[in-house]
Amino acid sequence: MSTSRTWLPCIASLLLLAACATDGGLVRADRTTSQSLDRALADADAALAAGHVDKAQGILKNAAASYPADKAPWLHMAQIKFDRANYGEAILNAQEALQRDPNDKLGNSIIAVSGLRLSTRALADLSQQNNLNGSLRSEAQDLAKLLRTSLGEDVLVPTTNMAARRQPASPPVSNKKAPPAATGKSGSQTNDPFGGLK
Repeated sequence: MSTSRTWLPCIASLLLLAACATDGGLVRADRTTSQSLDRALADADAALAAGHVDKAQGILKNAAASYPADKAPWLHMAQIKFDRANYGEAILNAQEALQRDPNDKLGNSIIAVSGLRLSTRALADLSQQNNLNGSLRSEAQDLAKLLRTSLGEDVLVPTTNMAARRQPASPPVSNKKAPPAATGKSGSQTNDPFGGLK
């Protein structure tokens, strides 16, 4: 009976020490997590600076998988894709970041500018094919009007002719209208894909 009384305090002390050791491990793990994510982002930046884009993307994908609640790896991937004019993937990565933080300005900016650049390409292609008509044309005109209003600009894509008109060499002589701009075979301005939208 006396042996059981001496073992009971020893077992209780061991259990107490084991519980304390576990809590300390969790605290250390939290610090390691933030340091590991920062380290992964730094490694990706270093790989990118050395010209190893694929390696940087791999590091960021692993970081995104290891830290699924953090937006930073997704924003870095979106920025890399944006800088390389891969706007579709930049939008997808930025959307992943916005799922984690809907108010992130960089994520929203990447989506907005990437979307505009993709739209500009598509409209330029349609303009060259002379296929911008019907409801597509009216919707593009509505979007152009919204963009002009949002940006506070009269013209979305200034042409070289318009830049020359903004800086006259001499004062205007009369109130005559300017001659029409040069047109290509399709009847639209040759250097302005938004000519029909102004």
